[in-house]
Amino acid sequence: MNKVEALELLESHLQAWRQRPYAELAATIGTQACSELAGPSGAKYQFEVEAFWDARPGGDIRVLGAIDDGGFHAFLPLTSDFILAPDGHFVGEGS
Repeated sequence: MNKVEALELLESHLQAWRQRPYAELAATIGTQACSELAGPSGAKYQFEVEAFWDARPGGDIRVLGAIDDGGFHAFLPLTSDFILAPDGHFVGEGS
């Protein structure tokens, strides 16, 4: 797996999730979105994203994305996440 390419795809697709409002992310809790992506090299990747309560229902929402090439890396995918507070700010990130 080309880790640089996979990480760029992961961050790019998570960026779309970062644009979603809190209520929309909350509505996805309990589900998992999966899709297949093709990198610039033509390599195919499996992308999965899931939102869940970070500590308690109604609080912060953590969104976790994972990407792998379906081979050995499926057991240890690359991951990235972010946390969105109910007031719409990203937890743990600069202002």
